[in-house]
Order: sequence, then C-alpha cells, then structure tokens
Amino acid sequence: MRALKLHELTLADRLADIAVDALIDEADLSPKPALVDRRGNGAHNDLHLGLMHASALSLWPMFKEMAEAALEFGEVGLPLREALGCLGREGEQAMLATTGGVNTHRGAIWALGLLTAAAALDPRDVTLNAARLALLNDRFAPQPMSHGAQVAQRYGARGAREEAQLGFPSVVQRGLPQLRKSRLQNAGEQNARLDALLAIMTELADTCVLYRAGPEGLRTMQHGAQAVLDAGGSATLAGRRHLHALDTQLLALNASPGGAADLLAACLFIDRLDGAS
Repeated sequence: MRALKLHELTLADRLADIAVDALIDEADLSPKPALVDRRGNGAHNDLHLGLMHASALSLWPMFKEMAEAALEFGEVGLPLREALGCLGREGEQAMLATTGGVNTHRGAIWALGLLTAAAALDPRDVTLNAARLALLNDRFAPQPMSHGAQVAQRYGARGAREEAQLGFPSVVQRGLPQLRKSRLQNAGEQNARLDALLAIMTELADTCVLYRAGPEGLRTMQHGAQAVLDAGGSATLAGRRHLHALDTQLLALNASPGGAADLLAACLFIDRLDGAS
C-alpha cells in the first residue's frame, strides 16, 4: 500500500492529530501534582502513563469523525451537537474497551471534542463556537449522576459543562496567558506548561478534587498552585519547592486535579492550533 504523505492529510486528520498530541503532552508533563506523569501514578491506583497514552490514541478516530461532522454540517446547530454527542459516546466506549473499563479521558472527550469540532468550523472562533455548541441540549444524552454532577449538586461548583458553555475561561483567561508569559520569561517549554496548569488550578473549582477531598482539598490545590506561581513559577528553585509541597499535600488527601489536567490539554490544543494557523 502506498504510504500516506503528510501533505495528503485532511483537515480532520490534522485536528485529530493535534487533539491526541495535546492529551499525550498533558500526560507526559512532569512533575504534575498528584496526577499521572512520568514519575508515577499520582493519586490514582488504576492509572499509569502507558494507559493514558493508549487511551489518547484510541480517541483519534472519534476526533477525526467529530471534525468531519462539523465540516459536513457547516454550522453550529442542534444537528451537529447531537452528532457530536453520539460520536462522543461511541468514543467513550472505545476508550473504556482500551483501558479495561477505567475512565481515563471522559472529561477530555467533552472538552477536546467540542474544540475539535469548533476548530473545523472556524479556527478563528474556536472557544466561541465550542461554547455555542455546549449550550445546546443533546436530546439523546443519558443523564447519569456522574461524579461531577454529584459535586455540582452538593457544592454548587461549576463543572465541565458550564466551563465549556462559558467559553473555557480557565483556559483563555488563565492557562494560555500564563503559558505565553512563562515562555517569554525563558522558563522552558515544560516549565511553561506546568505554570499553565498551576494557573488553571488557582481558581478552578475542580470537581475531581472536590469529589475526592471536599472543600479542604480544593483550598489546598488553589492556594498551593498560587504559592508556586508567587514564588516565581516551576522554573525557579523556590517554585519547585512549593510544587513538591503541593504534590505531597494533594497525595495525602488523595486529591487528583483531573479537571485541571483536562483543561491543560484544551490549553495545549488551542495553543498548537494558534501556532499552526
């Protein structure tokens, strides 16, 4: 069979590549507080880095099909929203089949799925179109009481759905600006990405942390992340000491900031998209 040349990749292929790369880059980033990374499993006993990689790769067909659906429908509307919902549920089943039933990227399917479709529609208005899609109700979506839904009900926290409906403010207002600020300060790419994650963590009501450790865990995450940035960020010795302390504290609370990790992947997706345009 003739090898596929890079210039023959379709837009949907390229967007799926960017989405999977963002997930793998997020997983590989180290040292992330209480999250799976190159050091180990963080606060998880059912996850490891290889599983995160396999999960991300299993989602490539879904991201491609979401981009193709956006190109086919050509506009934000209920038909596209419901097509994305169907594809997302199929992608989740493919993920669970790959991971043996472990939820590795359910939140990322929602966030990056919306962003991939929005980028296919118009790369200049990615977060706006993603928000418009998120505001539409999928009539066929099941309504399980997920961990995020339980936390939102108990604490009134903004979950992944509302974050998307608002245009990903944690990414646009905190993650991306910090990523670019740290790059300008010559922090190095890995440290800039860590700083972006921490910036997201400073104000995010992470439902994963709330579910595992309640308000105490959330305060620990937010204050600890801010302390790293206040100390000069992850590229400084003082910042690294605060980062190590935050990792230790979150591990003791069994609190993994999975919501922030999903949003970092969204941040890396948009950043790479901007760089490719």
